[in-house]
Amino acid sequence: MARGVVPREVTVAEARGFVLRAGGLATPWVSVGEAIRHLGYVQMDPIDVCGKMHDLILRNRVAGYRRDGLLEALYAPGEREFFEHYIPGRGVLVALPVTEYRYLARAMRARRTREGYGGMLDADQRRMARVILRRIRDEGPLGTGAFTDAVRSETGWGTMGSLARTTLDKLFLHGRLMVARRENFRRIFDLTERVLPREIVAARAASPREEARWLVLERLRQRRLAHLTSSQRELVEKVIQPVRVGGGRVLYCLREDAGVFDSAMTEPGPVLLAPLDPVVYDRAVARAVWGFDYTWEVYTPAAKRVRGYYALPLLADGEIIGHVDPRADRAAGELVASTNVADRAVVLAALRPLAAFLGLAKVRVG
Repeated sequence: MARGVVPREVTVAEARGFVLRAGGLATPWVSVGEAIRHLGYVQMDPIDVCGKMHDLILRNRVAGYRRDGLLEALYAPGEREFFEHYIPGRGVLVALPVTEYRYLARAMRARRTREGYGGMLDADQRRMARVILRRIRDEGPLGTGAFTDAVRSETGWGTMGSLARTTLDKLFLHGRLMVARRENFRRIFDLTERVLPREIVAARAASPREEARWLVLERLRQRRLAHLTSSQRELVEKVIQPVRVGGGRVLYCLREDAGVFDSAMTEPGPVLLAPLDPVVYDRAVARAVWGFDYTWEVYTPAAKRVRGYYALPLLADGEIIGHVDPRADRAAGELVASTNVADRAVVLAALRPLAAFLGLAKVRVG
């Protein structure tokens, strides 16, 4: 608990309303950039069963959001405002403002000399790196398809890939290359100094303590109400407010957000949340605030799944009332779904906007 700060006592309903308002679900933001800056980052994922993760997160939070709107904001013409990379120590791919690059720079450089996933280049990769860097420097942005080789190399995910691909991955993880754009979600790389503004690349890398503090602040920006360990609280104690939810667990928000508890609530209609939406990302918080125990089961063996391959939590009337497991059948122009929610009118009210977002004309609930 933040030293000397008395927890604010709130009901479960008040905590839920706070998360919806502070997290952009009650009143949409006007642009993707506004959403990224407010949330700190947006998680990216290429799996597309009923829309990609980042699109599902943003479509509920940005007015008039279209598919691939995040990529349009990331790779807009002119000086780069946002970039994509991995959160240090977590392996989570995100889109974030270029101003945050300094908090990732130390981890990028450290990977160049360590063992393990994303670590130092081996002899074959060093030779390939020289080819890749020379060609990109001379020819401009290139993707894996521009390099042909028969050599296989470990990807870091327990599989084997082309030497060019694994070397490009490492050069990206080391901060020597950045993603200049995506084509059908495939990455096209360029030299970091040609992708990011010069002053951003030249800025001092954050110290380990600065990086650790930034990671805690990002957790709070993402979730708006979060569990923090004592060591995490110590890093940010001057800017956090403890909140006791329903007389039980103490969670934390940013003090600058505290006034949101007292603001008027605009209740969103039935909403299908992304599997890794900030509202449900932290299972302990989801249980404490929403009474909802949720796990993303895309990597769970089919026989062990409880909800479904790509089940989306269903938010309605200020509660998470269950889940819907949708699948886009693009050949039939149909969104097909199963659900554990008995009220089909609510399910259909949530599915129809998703179908329209995906360009599908029909909805079928099995």
